[in-house]
Amino acid sequence: MRDAFLEFSPPCLGEEEIANVEDTLRSGWITTGPKVRGFEEELAQVVGAESALATFSATDAMQVGLAVMGVGAGDEVITTPMTFCSTVHVIEHVGAVPVLVDVEPDTLCIDPERIAEAIGPKTKAILPVHLYGHPCDMTEILGLAESHGLLVLEDAAHALPARFQGRPVGSIGDLTAFSFYSTKNITTGEGGMLTGDAELIEKARPWALHGMTRDPLSRYREEGSWYYEVVLPGFKCNMTDIQAAMGHEQLRKLPGFQQRRREVADRYGQALGELPEIEIPIERERCDSAWHIYAIRLRLEQLKIDRAQFIRELAKRRIGSSVHFIPVHIHPYFRDKYGFRPEDFPVTWESYQRLVSVPLHPALNDDDVADVIEAVVDVVTRFRR
Repeated sequence: MRDAFLEFSPPCLGEEEIANVEDTLRSGWITTGPKVRGFEEELAQVVGAESALATFSATDAMQVGLAVMGVGAGDEVITTPMTFCSTVHVIEHVGAVPVLVDVEPDTLCIDPERIAEAIGPKTKAILPVHLYGHPCDMTEILGLAESHGLLVLEDAAHALPARFQGRPVGSIGDLTAFSFYSTKNITTGEGGMLTGDAELIEKARPWALHGMTRDPLSRYREEGSWYYEVVLPGFKCNMTDIQAAMGHEQLRKLPGFQQRRREVADRYGQALGELPEIEIPIERERCDSAWHIYAIRLRLEQLKIDRAQFIRELAKRRIGSSVHFIPVHIHPYFRDKYGFRPEDFPVTWESYQRLVSVPLHPALNDDDVADVIEAVVDVVTRFRR
């Protein structure tokens, strides 16, 4: 057994991030400034987008995205219950109504067939979630959007640097929101980014900073002007240069991070895929997952324990784990407001009850990976029917 508990998903930070943050602190410019601008340009280049807008979180990026798309009161936005609550919160924050549809059984990403069934006269946009880092079927989703005149805002909080049919996520839909939260594939502590075509991103900038026509960099630098106008009721969700300093260094490390994530996922797949009591995640042909989360599904009918005890048994073996996600529709707020029942989305509900996420991050060494595999195999062996 391990001597120390294996954390589920710690950030992978080094001296480079520390040095760049220190440089920022000593520069006298710590809010939205030159390092944010540089980070936006770098991220846009990595994902093949025309432009990018840095925000304080992916939640902010999605809210700004919906606002600049003109989504508001009376509109409906189609999304999935198999996601973190913020995906659905932002729809309500702009005054629209979330319409939830079920997911595909293999990837647990939103099901285009269910989207097609849910489109109605009030539908304004589709908000697909690239769950666990695996791309949604964007060919089908974009086809539906085009035929019905809908907008597409992608929740890519898990999906840097995923690809769909050779195209980087971030350059596919109308707008895409990324997350740099502490557990994500790169981190700025908190942070997000909205990518899309240059014209739409420029229209989004005032929404991210009080609706103002000038940001701090254009007001307080020597060549700047103190004068600004408020042209819309914007939000306050700008990224700081302190965050961007971390992001710059993390983005440089992304290829190495991704290579290690794939190596770990491959080892898990080879070892755990042999266990009939476990269903491992898949990667579809012509899709490159970002492998943000490695979510196994227990075949509980083949085990003598439930999911809760499985997680406790992993903890006894000093292996951290989690569940992604508690479906949106069973949380009290949404359940009570919309009258959802667990079985309304049968694939989501059935999968949720047997999901377990095991550690997957670049800091895992080969011994760590072996320990995770050993622990899962031991629990399954001890408690199989």
